Amino acid sequence: MTSFADLGLSESTLTALQDVGYESPSPIQEQSIPLMLEGRDMIGQAQTGSGKTAAFGIPIIEYVDPELNEVQALILTPTRELCIQVTQAIRTYGARKGVDVVAVFGGAPIRTQQAQLRSGGQVVVGTVGRVKDLISRNSLVLHDCRFVVLDEADEMLDLGFLEDVEKILSLTPNSRQTALFSATMPPPIRALADRYLYDPEIVKVKAATLTVESVEQFQVDVKMADKPEMLLKVLQAEKPDQAIVFVRTKIRCDQLNRKLRDGGLNVKALHGDMSQGSRDGVMLGFKGGRVPILVATDVAARGLDISTVTHVINYDVPNSPDTYVHRIGRTGRVGRSGRAITFVEPKQAGDLTAIEAHINSKIAPWEPGAHTKPAKLEEKPKRHTKPQISRSADEPLQTLVASVGSKDGVEVPDLVAAVTKATGLNGEAVRDVRVLSRFSFLQVPAVDVDRVISDVAGTKVNGATLTLEPLPS
Repeated sequence: MTSFADLGLSESTLTALQDVGYESPSPIQEQSIPLMLEGRDMIGQAQTGSGKTAAFGIPIIEYVDPELNEVQALILTPTRELCIQVTQAIRTYGARKGVDVVAVFGGAPIRTQQAQLRSGGQVVVGTVGRVKDLISRNSLVLHDCRFVVLDEADEMLDLGFLEDVEKILSLTPNSRQTALFSATMPPPIRALADRYLYDPEIVKVKAATLTVESVEQFQVDVKMADKPEMLLKVLQAEKPDQAIVFVRTKIRCDQLNRKLRDGGLNVKALHGDMSQGSRDGVMLGFKGGRVPILVATDVAARGLDISTVTHVINYDVPNSPDTYVHRIGRTGRVGRSGRAITFVEPKQAGDLTAIEAHINSKIAPWEPGAHTKPAKLEEKPKRHTKPQISRSADEPLQTLVASVGSKDGVEVPDLVAAVTKATGLNGEAVRDVRVLSRFSFLQVPAVDVDRVISDVAGTKVNGATLTLEPLPS
């Protein structure tokens, strides 16, 4: 078994990884880290959950010089949600070395981000639109940028960002090292790689190894015209605590959302044409359990990591087996069982066969009350593990008030990282984090409240002292 030490990492990075309990590299990390340390351009084909953030984040931390107040690495992400996740991870990897990581994304004050860039920022993680905006204002200068990472490039394509991505790449040095990560490789992404990567190595992780084994999978044969009625029947029979209904297009998403609402269901839509504020509102409602049914496109649901989702319904058969694997991975989390039900039109029998071949399992017909053993897939490789306290996703939560806010330069990733590091809670146990000007809110399991308040007391976040107290009733 390869260890992180076997990859030739520095002591400061190894210690930072030990601090958060990383034990051994996942396959994408084991293959990618040595390539990037050698200075090679690379293409990584891997989905969420494979550990790809560490695959590019760790080599970047190795080479960034914290003494130079220049942007040395740029990581482009398609959404603010992914931007925050990546930022939190890379701050963890660089904590011992003192690397300054700045997150820039839309929906947050640009002046705050400009101030952060002026005061440092060796690594910038940003959404495409905000990065382009900051470049146009001369607030983000990329003359000394040695590393560029395109994370979830296929989603950037789906959101129409590829032209802006190319513009940003053209403003970075020709001598840069470039890594591109994508769950799928459609022709425009391959063409982008051909234009902007130099003799790249390709690392591919089989999607089948990422399938969640605790998910029961079913199929429903149905004609297109009968789908709405069948969906209502399935929802009535399954009675999901929380379900994501996946559709292929934004138009279909809005249409189905209206139809379900007209049927008296509490449902929200989530797709790429919605404003960021609207998307945030939907996400907060869904994460908080106030919205039981979410109708979503694949693009909007990328990076959606919510432990309470009990059902995934593929209202439309996904475009590829890889996408199917990604979709059903949204349920069956934190030791819970999940159920995935796929609607299959007569003309889509071939698509279903391809999915079954990809996951190495037959998908059983659905009927009310049906159960099946979890699909037996290839044995999963051992991945790094983080220290975390085992818990039920159904336990009651309590809201706490944090003593720090945006005036202290604190962002969501900073607060989550501080609480998880001080308490040993995993990231999913710290929920609904909202950073306001002078204070913040977050939720933790009610059973852990006293211990969390005690463990966190006096912790420093961006130099500010963090204390927590229960929200007054």
